[in-house]
Amino acid sequence: MGGMAEDPLDQLYAVAPEEFTALRTRLAAEAKKRGDAAAAKRIAGARKPTVAAAVVNRLVHHDPEVRDQLAGLGEELRAAHTTMDGERIRELSSRQRKLIEQMTRAALDTSEVASPTAALRDDVTGTLQAAIADPEVTARLGRLAKAEQWSGFGGFGDAELVFAEPAEKPAPVEKQAEKREKKPKEKPAPKERPAPSDTDDRERRRKREQARAVLAAAERAKTEADDTMADRQSDLATARLRHDDAKARLAKAEQALEEAEAAYQDAKRASREAGEVVKAAKAAMRDSG
Repeated sequence: MGGMAEDPLDQLYAVAPEEFTALRTRLAAEAKKRGDAAAAKRIAGARKPTVAAAVVNRLVHHDPEVRDQLAGLGEELRAAHTTMDGERIRELSSRQRKLIEQMTRAALDTSEVASPTAALRDDVTGTLQAAIADPEVTARLGRLAKAEQWSGFGGFGDAELVFAEPAEKPAPVEKQAEKREKKPKEKPAPKERPAPSDTDDRERRRKREQARAVLAAAERAKTEADDTMADRQSDLATARLRHDDAKARLAKAEQALEEAEAAYQDAKRASREAGEVVKAAKAAMRDSG
């Protein structure tokens, strides 16, 4: 792994999950000791990552080019979807599958996960996919607290139109003429209606817009809930720091009390012994007088 990160949070999210809590406590204490209360609060409020999130975080800290590669491919895919360039999308999608497969292997190797479960592999793959699809996820790489999952909406939401099976092409005029000659006379065709494919496209667009509205509302609610949870987590972390400080001060006070009691007992014993010496000396003086 590379050198020590400048930002304590980067240093924190670059370690294995089992080392996270102890390092978080130490870094928060160090920040508090140097008088940086804001940094101490920020560090103490950092959420411990899941195993999958930690695997991706450590890959990003190990190879800084990962973030740029994912972001670059995401931009290319969004541009291709905007222009509805089916051939370009298929080319980039193939590249995307290979890149994610390579990065998943590299991430598991970096974290020394020899036999990953299917769930862990899926979470790592899903997080890398989400980073390609969503720039906000890309920006959080390296400090993820949980695995991410691409919702299927947003910049790539129009993919279904690009890859939809084309409607059956009409037969050439000559073939149509042959069919008319072979078939008995039929009733006049009903008034022409919109092509089913156009109706389907409009319905898909309508449903997609509705889904996007629902998703946007759900994401706003989740963001608010996450913010509230982060505030409460930060308060909890601060309270734990204060509790730890109080425990440390109590331990020192108890040690000082024990030492004071021991010193008092020594002094008491010395006073008693000295009193006995004085008493003996007085008795000796009486006997000699």
